[in-house]
Amino acid sequence: MAGETTGRSTVVPFRQFVLKVHSRCNLACTYCYIYAGPDRSWRERPRTVPAATVRQTALRIAEHARTHRLREIRVDLHGGEPLLTGPGPLLDQAAAVRAALPAGCTVHFGVQTNGTRLTPDTVDALAGAGFRIGLSLDGGTPGLNRRRLDHAGRPSWPAVSRAVALLRGRPDVFAGILCTIDATADPAEVYGSLRALDAPMLDFLLPHANWSSPPPAALPGDGPRRPVPPGPAGRSPYGDWLCTVFDLWWDGGPGPRVRVFTEILGLLLGRPSTSESVGLSPVVALIVDTDGAIEQVDSLKSAYEGAAATGLDVFRHSFDQALAHPGMAARRSGRDGLAAQCRSCALVEVCGGGNYAHRYRADTGGFTNPSVYCADLERLIRHIAARLAATVSPTDGPPT
Repeated sequence: MAGETTGRSTVVPFRQFVLKVHSRCNLACTYCYIYAGPDRSWRERPRTVPAATVRQTALRIAEHARTHRLREIRVDLHGGEPLLTGPGPLLDQAAAVRAALPAGCTVHFGVQTNGTRLTPDTVDALAGAGFRIGLSLDGGTPGLNRRRLDHAGRPSWPAVSRAVALLRGRPDVFAGILCTIDATADPAEVYGSLRALDAPMLDFLLPHANWSSPPPAALPGDGPRRPVPPGPAGRSPYGDWLCTVFDLWWDGGPGPRVRVFTEILGLLLGRPSTSESVGLSPVVALIVDTDGAIEQVDSLKSAYEGAAATGLDVFRHSFDQALAHPGMAARRSGRDGLAAQCRSCALVEVCGGGNYAHRYRADTGGFTNPSVYCADLERLIRHIAARLAATVSPTDGPPT
């Protein structure tokens, strides 16, 4: 990844800007790390982003692009549920960013939605402005989405199924599906039902958890859910779950790209990562909330109150100042920022310590620990490496 060299160091600028347009959500998903998590800062923020904040954020993005001579950036409009505002404010934000950017810098816009407010007119309006739309789903059936309920306890699936129908015939607009893994769900059923929705990309996400708030670890028929055993040696079901899906994907012929798998395959073949979930590439994304606060990625809010905060905002601070924030720097320091156990691991270049938020442990005071999913990631990486090696001819040599 290109960066700007200063002395002996290389400054890698931000290239992805996640802008919050609404701080509330019309769903009450049982596993939500924002509204059911320890960080309650969303309660104090404006429900919708003010126009002045939109304008100032656009100027800061343009300033950063100009300073670092960026030719391409990504802007994702997020929430809460961003479509609670309707498409109008999203189009206004896109227009503000485009108007501010220097000549020669291309911007790609995305919106991540739960799909319940998606209509034909909204899809057309966002498509006309160059947006790509991502859906958040737990599977392609009503039963698999039983955790995605509204505040009255009603299922979201009827509305979401209509959104899928709108997007599946629009490959120019449909970005893909994010799916948070439920270890009690049959991996074959989840993958098969999502594949049938014709999304171009699937991204399976490990539930945001850490050593002080471990993920649930139960398999169908195991009875009540139990916490993951302490220490990296205690593998939870997630590694096996992902290995099952990988085999279905690898052996299943043409299908959607599955991001976690393609990221690991690329890393095994020596390519840099583009995801903060694996690999050692520096994080290039930041958040701007509805009050203009500059924050680190939202996943950190699953650790403790204020974990994502920087104390910076778009009215008083530049994004270059955010680059220098200790929290940002810790997530951009590669191998040096990992626990000793991770630095000495044979898989460190691929695993990268896992998602930063998953390393938190309150009794050690921070994030310098292996991921709470350490053993699951090892299981998955070694499984993918073995499947890859079996397809490489002897003259090609093994993957490194």
